[in-house]
Amino acid sequence: MVGFQIVDVPFNLDGWGPPESTTTSTLNHHSNHVPYAPFSRSDKLGRIADWTRSNHNNPNRNNNNRNSADSAFDFTIDDGLNPDDDSTFQLVDGKPPPRPKFGPKWRSNNNRNQLPQRRDEEVEARKREAEKQRARRDRVFHARGGQNQNPRREAAVLKSSVVIQPEWNMIDQIPFSTFTKLSYTVSEPEDLTTCGSVEYYDKSYDKTTPKSERRLERFKNRNFFKVTTTDDPVIRRLANEDKATVFATDSILSTLMCAPRSVYSWDIVVQRVGNKLFFDKREGSQLDLLSVNETSQEPLPEAKDDINSAHSLSVEAAYVNQNFSQQVLVRDGKKVGFEEANPFAAEGEEVASVGYRYRRWKLDNDVSLVVRCEVQSVIEVNDKKSYMTVNALNEFDPKYSGVDWRKKLDTQRGAVLATELKNNANKMAKWTAQAILAVVGYKPKEFAGQINLNTLNMWGIVKAIVDLCMKLNEGKYVLVKDPQKPQVRIYEVPADAFENDYVEEPLPEDEQVQPPVENGEENGAANDVEIKELKSEA
Repeated sequence: MVGFQIVDVPFNLDGWGPPESTTTSTLNHHSNHVPYAPFSRSDKLGRIADWTRSNHNNPNRNNNNRNSADSAFDFTIDDGLNPDDDSTFQLVDGKPPPRPKFGPKWRSNNNRNQLPQRRDEEVEARKREAEKQRARRDRVFHARGGQNQNPRREAAVLKSSVVIQPEWNMIDQIPFSTFTKLSYTVSEPEDLTTCGSVEYYDKSYDKTTPKSERRLERFKNRNFFKVTTTDDPVIRRLANEDKATVFATDSILSTLMCAPRSVYSWDIVVQRVGNKLFFDKREGSQLDLLSVNETSQEPLPEAKDDINSAHSLSVEAAYVNQNFSQQVLVRDGKKVGFEEANPFAAEGEEVASVGYRYRRWKLDNDVSLVVRCEVQSVIEVNDKKSYMTVNALNEFDPKYSGVDWRKKLDTQRGAVLATELKNNANKMAKWTAQAILAVVGYKPKEFAGQINLNTLNMWGIVKAIVDLCMKLNEGKYVLVKDPQKPQVRIYEVPADAFENDYVEEPLPEDEQVQPPVENGEENGAANDVEIKELKSEA
């Protein structure tokens, strides 16, 4: 074994490095072939010698993969290195790495340790998508008539169906989101009494097509009645006989049942008299009319005198339905009479074919509901009489709905019905609810399932509203659907409100009663009032 001799290492007390007085004999003991590792002043101090980089530990290692920077510590490369050889010097490449020719800049190696900055690109992408949507709408708009003929329609500002007076006291507000979660089951109703008479339905109208059209007739001599709940003499008699606790009509009750689908504002008057509850409508209420394109995305003109405004179309739809319900009957004088005569017609007066069925539902052990339901005709099915409600959808302008009935009814009848279900979801749901209330049979409930109308949810809404109103004190109240938000509010109104001698003066919008403030603001206002009262007492 070769011995290892430790030589004397001179110590420099005055600085760094070997002392100047070091003799050459001392330096001769050092090997002239010990390599010096390449270094720079910016390099960090590391190992002095690495004895583990020898290939003796790993003979299968590929020598071509050695790092040139570590070759100074590999003593197996060459034993005759010349420290003065310029080839041992290496230059450091200070050029930045090349950028990729393709792809976004944030994928470059320089930004590898940074998060990608794509906010600007996302904003630009949204702008481009918005421009595409706007261009698509413009193309459809120009295809339907162009700029000069039909200027772009703006969304109408929905207004409340009744002016909220300052003296009205808001009791509660209920969002429609709570209505959708309700569910209640009721038993089958019983008929307390029936009034009026109806004619048979003419089945030949089922075969009417655009090619065999029939003009709509106008029945000027037949009278139609839109009587509210408390003005009905039969309901008054049943209330005096204590036949039920809650009284309403099918049009009013269907409005409550389908409230979550409504967009336009509506109002219902609630009268609490003793232990009785009456749901009424105002004189000239919008409940007497039929909405058109209420749930459509295409706004209707706001001007009331416009032929295609919401009000004009509602009046037109109401007249169309009244006349259509009488035109589709077999007018041969043969009628089916009920137990009592029409309670609203004078003696000898010609009235429309309509029958009233006063039906009672038991909501719970203490509360019963009586509803006046209307039917317009009767039909014989398997030698049995079945009563019907007759309603009609009417087309007003294909440019709004996008479907031309004359071209689509023969070949694409389902597409026409689907469009009407989308644009008039609330109206058709109310018609279906009225048919379920008035008609005994499976067909109305089957159609309710097709239009996604849950009967259990309908009765759940009625039960919740009845329970809420039964807790109120005796007096008059009004339920108002908010014109801008999906919610309904309950106001306490004076006893003479909506009467013939009650004058309702519209107020400016800035003076009308505004929606209630949030809880925090309300508590703050209450605290201010208490503070003022304390100051006045002091």
